[in-house]
Order: sequence, then structure tokens, then C-alpha cells
Amino acid sequence: MNVLNIDSSMVRMLIPLVVVQLILQIVALVDLYKRERVKGGKKWIWVLVIIFGEIIGAAVYFIFGRKDA
Repeated sequence: MNVLNIDSSMVRMLIPLVVVQLILQIVALVDLYKRERVKGGKKWIWVLVIIFGEIIGAAVYFIFGRKDA
């Protein structure tokens, strides 16, 4: 008996979501690293938002955190 009761079809559906999440987080962190200024002034706060916010955190950074050069 599987303790988590997860079948292989569910895992196959989750893999693309995890890949998109990781790509989005990496792109957001690279963009954050390259920027001199961000809204709010503190890059470390945005790092936490991106990492712990997962997909939503990276999206919030792209929508609200980026400051025009």
C-alpha cells in the first residue's frame, strides 16, 4: 500500500509544473542579480519572495519588483 497514494499519472502531471517553477525562479533570480535597483530597495527581500513564494513569488517579482533602469 502506497502511503501517499500517488500514482504515476499524477507524478507525470506535476513534473512540467515543477520544471516551469524552477525555470521561472532561476530567470527571476538572474534578473534580480543583474539589476542595480529594485522596488523596495532591498534585493534580499526579493530573493526570499522568489524562493519561498515559488511560482507566485517569481511572478510577483516580475510584476511589482522590477524597477526601470
